[in-house]
Amino acid sequence: MKDLKEEIQKRLEELADPAYKAFHCKLIPTVSSESVMGVRTPVLRKFARTLAGQPEGERFLQLLPHTYYEENNLHGFLLETIKDYQRCIEELDRFLPFVDNWATCDMMSPKVLKKEPQKTLSKAGEWTRSNEVYVCRFGIRVLMDSYLEENFSEEILKLVAAVQSEEYYVRMMQAWFFATALAKQKDAVLPYLQEQRLSVWVHNKTIQKARESCRISPQEKEELKKLKR
Repeated sequence: MKDLKEEIQKRLEELADPAYKAFHCKLIPTVSSESVMGVRTPVLRKFARTLAGQPEGERFLQLLPHTYYEENNLHGFLLETIKDYQRCIEELDRFLPFVDNWATCDMMSPKVLKKEPQKTLSKAGEWTRSNEVYVCRFGIRVLMDSYLEENFSEEILKLVAAVQSEEYYVRMMQAWFFATALAKQKDAVLPYLQEQRLSVWVHNKTIQKARESCRISPQEKEELKKLKR
């Protein structure tokens, strides 16, 4: 396993772009610059595709915890290629506690989760109740990506509103969720702002992000401005 870890790290170093590293490190302040190589996302996804379904890729998934930021992202991209629903869930549960930044968390979007909407809704609800910052954030992200249109119900809003956290990256995802939901399910979401059902921080950040969105009309933006606390 050690040889594989060193081989993967060597291949990642060969793909790295030092200039991109300098730029990207500014976007992920919770990650030490020493653990960032600077591999661009499209390049890393292409590398993941060469490993997917191969013994090398399967063994890599067992090498937790990883050392480098790119190793974590590579792990996330490999999880996206898993086609068996239950195995994907199990691997996510193994990996998510090791995620230490918003970018790795938000990059992952396993398509297989959409094949079992009821099971995924239950699992996402479980993730949102986690005390682990990025487990919780990932749960909210799944709800935002898959449950604000054809699978929408009031339960989705309640799950995210119920999250109580002082963690910046959790609260920011809550605000992003409600701003997105406001654009897609206005009638259901507006009472959460009108009746002040969210924390002050999430409430105001939701309004800010909604007013920055091109999916909200100028008139609606003015109405939202009046609801700021």
